Amino acid sequence: MQLNETTVQKRRKEKLRQMNTREDVDKAAVAQVHKYIARFWYQAGLPFNLIQSQYFKDMVEAIGAYGKHLPAPSFHGIRGPLLSKELEYTDSLVKPKKKEWSRHGCTIMLDGWTDQRQRTIINVLVSSIRGTIFVKSIDATCFVKTEKKLFKLLDSLVDEIGEEHVVRVVTDNGSNYVAAGKMLMEKRKHLYWTPCAAQCINLMLEDIGKLPLIKETIQKGISLVGYIHSHTFTLNLLETFTNKKELMRPAVTRFATSFLTLERIHEEKDNLRRMFTSVEWVQNTLSKDAKGREVTEIVMMTSFWENVVYILKVMEPLVRVLRLVVGEKKLAIGYIYEAMEKAKETIGGSFENNEQRYGDIFKIIDDRWNCQLHSPLHAAGHILNPAIYYDNKGLEFDFKVTKGLHDCIDRLVPTEEDRNKILRELSIYEKGEDLFGIELAQRLRKDMDPAQWWESFGASAPTLQQLAIKILGSKCSAFGCERSRTVFEKLHSKKRNSLEHQKIHDSVYVKYNQKLHERYKHIDTSDPIMLNDIDECNEWLVGEMEDVDGVGRDLVLNEDSRDWDTVNDAFGAGEPRTPTRSKKRKESPTLSSCVRGSKKDTRAASTSRKGKCKLAMLVEERELVDVESEDRESEQEHAGNIDVPNCDEEEGSSSLDANDDVDEDEDDYVGEDFGGDELYIV
Repeated sequence: MQLNETTVQKRRKEKLRQMNTREDVDKAAVAQVHKYIARFWYQAGLPFNLIQSQYFKDMVEAIGAYGKHLPAPSFHGIRGPLLSKELEYTDSLVKPKKKEWSRHGCTIMLDGWTDQRQRTIINVLVSSIRGTIFVKSIDATCFVKTEKKLFKLLDSLVDEIGEEHVVRVVTDNGSNYVAAGKMLMEKRKHLYWTPCAAQCINLMLEDIGKLPLIKETIQKGISLVGYIHSHTFTLNLLETFTNKKELMRPAVTRFATSFLTLERIHEEKDNLRRMFTSVEWVQNTLSKDAKGREVTEIVMMTSFWENVVYILKVMEPLVRVLRLVVGEKKLAIGYIYEAMEKAKETIGGSFENNEQRYGDIFKIIDDRWNCQLHSPLHAAGHILNPAIYYDNKGLEFDFKVTKGLHDCIDRLVPTEEDRNKILRELSIYEKGEDLFGIELAQRLRKDMDPAQWWESFGASAPTLQQLAIKILGSKCSAFGCERSRTVFEKLHSKKRNSLEHQKIHDSVYVKYNQKLHERYKHIDTSDPIMLNDIDECNEWLVGEMEDVDGVGRDLVLNEDSRDWDTVNDAFGAGEPRTPTRSKKRKESPTLSSCVRGSKKDTRAASTSRKGKCKLAMLVEERELVDVESEDRESEQEHAGNIDVPNCDEEEGSSSLDANDDVDEDEDDYVGEDFGGDELYIV
């Protein structure tokens, strides 16, 4: 077997070498082909990221394998016979997943969003332990705000899928959905309605993001990244200093994006500081304008980096939970209860259990958990997850958890006879007897998906086994489908005849079910759901925020004895640790003073003559260039108001510094919809 693998690897290397050789010889021919591909791309208005699609690569490879004189498919063929064949292929992928509904139940998921024409679109998906399928897309603009009509939609979907198959319905957590969900549970006595867990976690992040310190720091980060991306010079300079690493890391939600981008900014802290003290930056005219001075000050500001570390300590555990609840293969329902507890433990441990540092954070988490995320299904999943149950002896004495389990037994098990069987079989599971106790079952308790573990080792308690797989195989989030604006706008257009509309519906059905199938097939089962990782802090989370000297004393270069405090002073980026309105600065005006005052105020001088001289000396000592002769005369500079990006979408203003008022303008750098697939944060 090893010989075969080695042979295959050699052949692949040889094939790659031959391809590279041919490309070197036929560069002109390759360029000609690429020209026509690019021309088609631009004329069709296709997104650039589609060039990375595996389907496109397969197409190019198939065309190359055919050789010359390949006839292009006709207009009739692409919208007729070829679409029908692809529909048949997609049905063959979906059919095994539908069979699973009758065996182990399923979850109906409603993913609602608003398109560019302000229409409310609801994508309907159904999930089971074998994966998620896309059912249809509904234009709910006319009735989404009406509770009774929304209830009728949910009720009709349950009938369409089959009430006997549905374990739960997951929707948005808006008040209209909450009311409709309660009405559904009142009518349908053997299923649950729950709000989307991913949205609940995101709302926690959103509430945390509204705290003044965090909001202020995110605003500064957005201002920094937005400024860099708004100039070709700064983008090129960033690539030079960060080895072409992107600062912006988009995700499915705004606040997950804020966390990931701040994380990357922190990783590149030293490179950013060197970038904004480099000779290239100092000599460029951008460093002299108001926004350039503002972002330079942000990068040199010690308190900014302290606050970034604080945010990362607070948000990192919750983002891990967000990763967990949108997982596909290893479903989160058996872990979410434990995950939230570990997230809180991690946050508390990061601040040495000093409640004054994280009390507001815990209140936000607890409020969202208690009113939205806590569910009997989550409690039952907690106790039925062998990876958690057998490491927490006495869990059956936890009132909330046990109550949740018995609530699920009463609601999901229709007959009294089966309920009695489950109560008897629970003792076998609790004691780890029969198949539950064999060596293989014990070894795989933590390595195997809980639902699959029950499927493999639960035969000793067959009735309980069915219930456990139903619960552990249900999905707790409605993030399951890409939201392509163009595709769905065409689908819901009223200016099409029924035949054309059906073809568009078929193409959407093909596109998203194949995409969901590929995503499920390629996800690593051990991906981010190992809960022990939630306690592992990255290196940037280990530092002490209270140690101001520790942050400022980072060396400029590893082999250098100078630290960034020296550079801060030279650059005029010094700032009081706790600025107040009444405190009068006796030293020369600094860059931080530029943010004070309203639109009618006049800015103070950005740097002092002494600071410029010191900076020039530092740059000269780093063998970059001598800038000592540059602008030796101290002058007062007038500048326009600093634009402060608004990371929230609410109206109003927030101070850039804790006690300084500034006017706040709306910033569109971070939008509501980041496109792409559901959250797979990389």
